[in-house]
Amino acid sequence: MSAKLKIIMSMTVFGTLALFVKNISLAPEEIALFRALIASVAIILYKALIAEKLLLGQIKKELPILFISGAAMAFNWIFLFKAYHYTSVSIATLSYYFAPVIVMIASPILFKEMLSRKQIICFIMATIGLVMIIGVSGINQSYGNFTGIAFGLAAAALYATVILLNKYIKSVTGIDRTLIQFFAAIIILLPYIYLTTGIHITSLDRWGLFNLLFLGMVHTGITYCLYFSSLKDLKGQEAAIFSYIDPLVAIIISVMVLNESMDLVQIIGGLMILGFTLFNELNVGVFTSKNKGRTSE
Repeated sequence: MSAKLKIIMSMTVFGTLALFVKNISLAPEEIALFRALIASVAIILYKALIAEKLLLGQIKKELPILFISGAAMAFNWIFLFKAYHYTSVSIATLSYYFAPVIVMIASPILFKEMLSRKQIICFIMATIGLVMIIGVSGINQSYGNFTGIAFGLAAAALYATVILLNKYIKSVTGIDRTLIQFFAAIIILLPYIYLTTGIHITSLDRWGLFNLLFLGMVHTGITYCLYFSSLKDLKGQEAAIFSYIDPLVAIIISVMVLNESMDLVQIIGGLMILGFTLFNELNVGVFTSKNKGRTSE
């Protein structure tokens, strides 16, 4: 399977995530726990199939950061699932895709990278897009929508945290990194759920159990393996472009399958978030020749 086909498949599957989450009648915390558990089993089986071992020596050096990033990943899932509950899938997804903008702004502080003129413009325009979404679907309509957007932005902040922490991880890459982060998520979520919502997986009917298994095995285990195995054969810009299949599929499902409507202002705001975050990834236009390499200064 070609790298491009792998990433197209993985991004398409990621885009259908909400469709399965909505069919699981468990608390978001418990869904996140079993997602990590099932995905861990899937990845371990995959590594056994290709006869690839965990490099424990390298993992020990990076364990603290891996653990913290795994905890951030766990609560990132929880907040995203909560966002699906309070607002539409399209609005939750667009709020969540503000994560690259957060990374863009945090990088100069954490890594002493200089913001280029292009990045500043992209940040301002994407933020305007977010304000347009909040103004229409949040404050002017209902408390529930506003809460959903808040959970979506919280998930975006945690996802941005995972991305930023991953920059500090040098010796553990790809699937190994994700597997250890899943283990960390399980370690964090087990006591948290025991002290809060409790375990209620036995209350699931067959349909709910099927959706949970599919979420963990396919959406997370298999799809993460496809995604990471594709990255080594793709340029960074190609991977960035293909990653936008995920929100586009999610929005199509929201409108066409779940019959969730979007206001014209919301659509424009969403296009601004996705368009300008994508534009920031591309080396095109007048900005390229004048500002190339500036972020690494």
